[in-house]
Amino acid sequence: MDLTFDRRHIWHPYTSTLTPLTCYPVTSAQGVSLYFEDGREVIDGMSSWWSAIHGYNHPELNAAAHAQIDKVSHVMFGGITHQPAIDLCKKLLALAPDNLQHVFLADSGSVAVEVSLKMALQYWHAKGESRSKFLTLRDGYHGDTFAAMSVTDPDNSMHSLYKGFLPEHIFANSPKTGFWQEWDESDLDDFTAKLTRHHTEIAAVILEPIVQGAGGMRIYHPKFLQGVRELCDQFGVLLILDEIATGFGRTGKMFACEHAAIEPDILCVGKALTGGYMTLSATMTTSKVADTVCGGEAGCFMHGPTFMGNPLACAVATASMALLERNEWQQQTKQIEQLFSELLPNLAQYDLVADVRWLGAIGVVETKRPVNMEAIQAHFVEQGVWIRPFGKLIYMMPPFISQPEHIEKLVDAVESALKREECFSG
Repeated sequence: MDLTFDRRHIWHPYTSTLTPLTCYPVTSAQGVSLYFEDGREVIDGMSSWWSAIHGYNHPELNAAAHAQIDKVSHVMFGGITHQPAIDLCKKLLALAPDNLQHVFLADSGSVAVEVSLKMALQYWHAKGESRSKFLTLRDGYHGDTFAAMSVTDPDNSMHSLYKGFLPEHIFANSPKTGFWQEWDESDLDDFTAKLTRHHTEIAAVILEPIVQGAGGMRIYHPKFLQGVRELCDQFGVLLILDEIATGFGRTGKMFACEHAAIEPDILCVGKALTGGYMTLSATMTTSKVADTVCGGEAGCFMHGPTFMGNPLACAVATASMALLERNEWQQQTKQIEQLFSELLPNLAQYDLVADVRWLGAIGVVETKRPVNMEAIQAHFVEQGVWIRPFGKLIYMMPPFISQPEHIEKLVDAVESALKREECFSG
């Protein structure tokens, strides 16, 4: 591969053109492994940013893609429908919380969040109320587009430099009680106070259920989510759950909100929807929300992406949902969680480690100093694994098909990095 051209001209995610980081050329992938151009094999601990839950080059997903591309790879969704979209939406509604009855297909996770926010704003406009604020949590992350950034932590995130340009919303303190800890009722105090004070101007609450992802990989207690649902009901505010990272089994439940036994008014999904094959997302909502939106002045929901309902993506997503329907993921994520629970506490002995935590197929090692990305990435590749940390967080979200030896190799690689001073900054 022409890596010189890549380094000079191709802008990779969250990198500088002044000091581009090393990129590793992938030529193929199979199961849980990525294969580099030089012949090296690495075990993927990231599921390609949490999406490739079934692993790579899956025969059933491949077959779905091949079969659909010979029919129609794309057609506009305005005024036209097709079987892949119908099949996918049937499966989504069968898996989702029972109160959700309408599916809006979109392009990416960020767009699904944008759609959910517009849905909530249009809902209140149709009811004759002007509500322009959203209540969310600090340490949250909802995407890189403008509305999604506006409900992402404005001070402690990668988007802090946009503060002042984005709409200003209301941020409550994120919960401190961890998933496995004894619940502390005071965690809800700030959220309750903010909702009590501002509920007449709040269109919706939006948050990541149980696991706050790129904002800090924080795993919090289900009682907090239960309390949020009760407060939204009490004050008549919509609840949007962003399950783009947590949906489709990642936390050990099909959707993370099931840990709290609650249902949202609007649900966003993406990432693992197609099993990591291509971009696709969906925003699901209740009949009450959908019908209210469409009963307003506009007479419809004012959104329509060009590639909405892409048949090729829908066909692959339907095959991915069929794999989930077999319920093998439940045992798979339970096994991964058990391994993390046995292996990660051993890393807490290192002075550099601030915390370790896990849930389902998520394992996190929080360090006291930020990683040196270039050095630690090279070290992981030398160890035969692909782990992509950020800041002070070394986290693993492996494919569900990962076997014990794969998880052990990932954790061993993390432990070896903790012993190398050059892998950390400062």
